Amino acid sequence: MSDVINLRRERKRRKSLEDAKVADANRRLYGRTKGQKAAETLEKQRMQALLDGRRLSPGAPSDESEKP
Repeated sequence: MSDVINLRRERKRRKSLEDAKVADANRRLYGRTKGQKAAETLEKQRMQALLDGRRLSPGAPSDESEKP
C-alpha cells in the first residue's frame, strides 16, 4: 500500500519550493550589500560634484550668441 498524501500540504510545499527558487534568482540579479549600495551612492555624488564643478555659469556668453 502507498502512503496517504495531503494534497493541500503538497501544493503548499511545491509552491514554497518554487518561491524559494524565484527568490534566489532575484537575489542573484538584484541583491547588493549595504556597503555596495553606499559605495555606489558615493560614486554618484562624486561624479555629480565633478560635473557641477565644470558647468558653465548661466550668465556666461557663449560663442553662438555673439554670431549674427
